[in-house]
Amino acid sequence: MKEWFIDYIKRYWRRFIVIVIVSILAVLCGAALMFTSGYLISKAALRPENVLMIYVPIVAVRTFGIGRAAIQYIARLTSHDATLRILSEMRIQLYKILEPRALFIRSKVRTGNILGLLSDDIEHLQDIYLRTIFPSIVALSVYFIVIFSLGWFSIPFALIMAIYLFILIVFFPLVSLWITKRKSQEINHQRNHLYQSLTDAVLGVSDLMISGRSKAFIRNHEMDETEITKIESSLHSMSQVREFISQGIIGLIVISMIVWSSGMANTHQIPGTLIAAFVLVVFTLGEIFIPISESTEKISQYQTSLDRLQETSHFETEDSKNEIENVSLHQKVTICLDHVHFRHDNESDWAINDLSLTIKQGEKIAIIGRSGAGKSSLIKLIYGALQPERGTITLNGIPANHFGDKMSKMISVLNQTPYLFDTTIRNNIRLGHQQASDEDIKRAAKQAKLDEYIESLPLGYQSAVDEMGENFSGGQRQRLALARVLLQNTPIVLMDEPTVGLDPSTEKELLETIFEAMKGKTLIWVTHHLVGADKMDKVIFMEQGKIEMQGHHRELMNQFERYRRLYQLDVPYQL
Repeated sequence: MKEWFIDYIKRYWRRFIVIVIVSILAVLCGAALMFTSGYLISKAALRPENVLMIYVPIVAVRTFGIGRAAIQYIARLTSHDATLRILSEMRIQLYKILEPRALFIRSKVRTGNILGLLSDDIEHLQDIYLRTIFPSIVALSVYFIVIFSLGWFSIPFALIMAIYLFILIVFFPLVSLWITKRKSQEINHQRNHLYQSLTDAVLGVSDLMISGRSKAFIRNHEMDETEITKIESSLHSMSQVREFISQGIIGLIVISMIVWSSGMANTHQIPGTLIAAFVLVVFTLGEIFIPISESTEKISQYQTSLDRLQETSHFETEDSKNEIENVSLHQKVTICLDHVHFRHDNESDWAINDLSLTIKQGEKIAIIGRSGAGKSSLIKLIYGALQPERGTITLNGIPANHFGDKMSKMISVLNQTPYLFDTTIRNNIRLGHQQASDEDIKRAAKQAKLDEYIESLPLGYQSAVDEMGENFSGGQRQRLALARVLLQNTPIVLMDEPTVGLDPSTEKELLETIFEAMKGKTLIWVTHHLVGADKMDKVIFMEQGKIEMQGHHRELMNQFERYRRLYQLDVPYQL
């Protein structure tokens, strides 16, 4: 809550004070307009002998009318300016949290939830200022001003009005919040489910079409939308009932004001021309107090949004931050796993089971094993995207999960499906290092053996890359991603099956390029294939989260019959 709410209040408190003061002035100006209008109507109805006797009220009505419009415009301008500034900073803050932790987020949070964060939660935190905080502070301020003002005329009547208005600005909002809290949680849950299913549909639209399940998806999606509509309709009905009761209370206040002001006029405590003036002011107050219930019932939505943002945010501790700052980018980094246990939930088996391993700077490690053996979980643990349930994973003595967004300076990742953005080749490579010069980019492309192809294009490095790199072959996409990694220039590189889907010839050429370009770097390569295993310093065979075999390729070939059979099946032409 602190980083998403309190910090912004501390940063913009001066603007907030100005917004509240201007908003209160706008309300008071509106009340003064109604008061002078009522007095002017009553005074004019008495047919004064000289028009000059009502000239001052006429000028006052014009002044307050123009002033109200001008001050309301200023209030809205200042409030929206401050809120949009906050919204912009929140989106930047969210991006800074999500972007460096892409691997962590994808392993913990569904893409649909991320869409919910971007589209709904940030917008809700914008509304908390515009629709709840500012109106509530203004309403409470006006409440005390009104009661204090009426107290000058009659303390008993001021207390009666205090009770009426208390119902509008305190009792009804609390009741509304209590009723809508559960329904709002249901709406948020259903809406997140919609985002998730829609994300699945967009990413897998071709499979839906091929399997003939597109109509079933549309039908289920419409049912989910109908369910949300029903909940929203019940909330709308409740709002209408609350609005009706609130208007009834305003009616009671009007009647009470008529009775009270008439009695005051009969006893000559106030002029009779002020009866209409006091009554008309009530309608201005109603415009301020009635919406408070509607704005307060949104608090449950704000709380849900804050909770989800808090859950997504991940901040390293101050102690580890100081340690991390002392780790040089070019320093030799030793990775140490000490009796590591990890499972995805309490009901599942261990994905990593009592695994210990030390990897020194410059070592090239191949991790092999069947699907589900724990290979991908292992590299996510090393990257800090997952946290072990027991045991420790450290980089030069610092826990891996403490690095946070600093991990991108220590470890780069080359996976099987690198994403190419709809921009130029230069910009796609520059993702590895935003401040890289054109010469740095060309050098990385040359190391990835992609320079000749790029220079053969009419626009060279300014050539456009289609969405998801559709105008590149699989090998070219991987080489472009490799150029990014080389430009990032981290001491450790994780490769998660980067050659999957490539033909044998392209796979062999890409691996040769990678091994040549990664000299001096620690290379941890997760693979199903044994092509290139003889180029690694150590091969680790995993099964059920444990290391079953490890050693150099030649040692494993000599000592383990199982490894020889696997190699014979996978690379028969090299035997």
